[in-house]
Amino acid sequence: MSFSRLFVMQLVGMVMLFGILASPGWAKTHHRTFVIQEATYTRLCNHTKNILTVNGLYPGPTISARNGDIVYVKVINKGNKNITIHWHGVNQPRNPWSDGPEYITQCPVQPGGNFTQRIEFMEEEGTLWWHAHSQYDRATVYGAIVIYPKLGTRYPFAKPHREFTLIIGEWWNANITDVYNNAIQSGGEFQISDINTINGQPGDFAPCSANDTFKVQVVQGKRYLLRVINSAMNNEFFFAVAGHNVTVVGSDASYTKPYVNEYIMITPGQTFDLLLEANKFPNTSAPYRYYIKATPFFDGNVVVPRDPNDTYAILQYKTNGTTPPPVPLFPSLPNFPNTSAATAFTAGLRSLASSDHPVHVPQTVDVSMYITVAVNVQQCPNASCAGPFGDRVSASLNNASFSVPQIDILDAYYSSISGVYSPDFPNQPPLFYNFTDANIPQQLFFVDKSTKVKVLEYNTTVEIVFQGTNILGGENHPMHLHGHSFYVVGNGFGNFDNQTDPLSYNLVDPPYQNTVGVLKDGWTTIRFRAANPGVWFMHCHLDRHMIWGMDTVFITHNGNRTDAKIFPPPADKPRC
Repeated sequence: MSFSRLFVMQLVGMVMLFGILASPGWAKTHHRTFVIQEATYTRLCNHTKNILTVNGLYPGPTISARNGDIVYVKVINKGNKNITIHWHGVNQPRNPWSDGPEYITQCPVQPGGNFTQRIEFMEEEGTLWWHAHSQYDRATVYGAIVIYPKLGTRYPFAKPHREFTLIIGEWWNANITDVYNNAIQSGGEFQISDINTINGQPGDFAPCSANDTFKVQVVQGKRYLLRVINSAMNNEFFFAVAGHNVTVVGSDASYTKPYVNEYIMITPGQTFDLLLEANKFPNTSAPYRYYIKATPFFDGNVVVPRDPNDTYAILQYKTNGTTPPPVPLFPSLPNFPNTSAATAFTAGLRSLASSDHPVHVPQTVDVSMYITVAVNVQQCPNASCAGPFGDRVSASLNNASFSVPQIDILDAYYSSISGVYSPDFPNQPPLFYNFTDANIPQQLFFVDKSTKVKVLEYNTTVEIVFQGTNILGGENHPMHLHGHSFYVVGNGFGNFDNQTDPLSYNLVDPPYQNTVGVLKDGWTTIRFRAANPGVWFMHCHLDRHMIWGMDTVFITHNGNRTDAKIFPPPADKPRC
């Protein structure tokens, strides 16, 4: 490609990306600056360290906009390492250049560099989030995205008096870069976190933490919207508010039918919008403080290390009392390995499917994929690694363990650079066996690394059946797809039966999400339309699994119309 042609294409890309092709008149354009910098934080008594942050904040700043708005975020790296930022759950129509995963759609922003990313909210309404998408950096680099209804429209539920964002996360006393490097060098498990957090705080029962427990102040008789985000690196959670039911009204920035429950189960990457009625405290003798609690859910192999610590915030009613505050009431939550409670909650999720918020579930399928998800091992010379059998811990989809290249796949695809990836990710595993057997032969544990991608034609409908496997014990896997949301049309336990299990699919009002848990010893089916041209990452949102290779990439070709083609690259995109 000649320099002049490349310059013209980049110029056209800047014109399109920076708003000369205007958004609708009711939409707004916002500009934000994210400065990546180290800041000093202390948790758990005397554990003070420098952590990577955005604008010195932990958690980072919230991005607020309306459906239809465009937000430009200038990412300035004043930190000491490479970084990328991903806008989790934003479809980024025709614009994978701003999606963010390291070496998938961009090279990282190097120290001293900057990159302006364009975030366009075309269909999302509700709660999403942003986070680092490089190494293990999202442990501290994350924050909320709040998308309000378009001007002139309203929520499909009663307007809340006020809203609160609750981000569940994890804290390490150790340096996060050291945690990452030690795991990569040893080939073994990642060091577990020291405590779980809500809005960066461990809560009342962690050492030296009670004074900073996050508090939700409410007024009796009012309605509140809780925006709950699971930003944890490796933990799923049950979440509840003592003494109160919650009503699910949205998930992953898509409205749901109102769903009342005592608790939710939320996987890493997911968000839920919950209405809470402040209907307690009828008189001065009633309790007015209630714990908000997140307790880990894990039903996998008991030898897999986990941070088991509960984390707390407090909901308290406004009162004129001057007496010392009482101990808050505790919620009742399912126990740590309660699979039936987790699946019972997710079974109740349904899309709103109203005239204002319709669903478009693909009724026919052009591309069918059956993808096994597994934690595996790679052979290590002389059994010198810290994983099982002295080998290196790995992970795979359809027995292909993804190797991240050193040139980003989007640039390789767009510029026709050969040798970076191969377009042969398989539609099914190379070998069929009893995937959920408790005693899978050891020879099936091993995988090799590759950079296989799946190529899709524009506007094809895709069905993926994710099949859980019991290799090395198995566990729930939250699978996340960039550039799309999808309909979760079915799930069940055991090995998927392609004759009988599709009969149970919900093709009327399935939940519309971007992250879904694949059942331990079970399967989950999603459907989506590949109408977003570009390069899109799909991976497990347990970050150690993603790093080990439980990933692949979809490349969706351009369509025929101008508005069905990928934007040209921005002029300031980082270089490798």
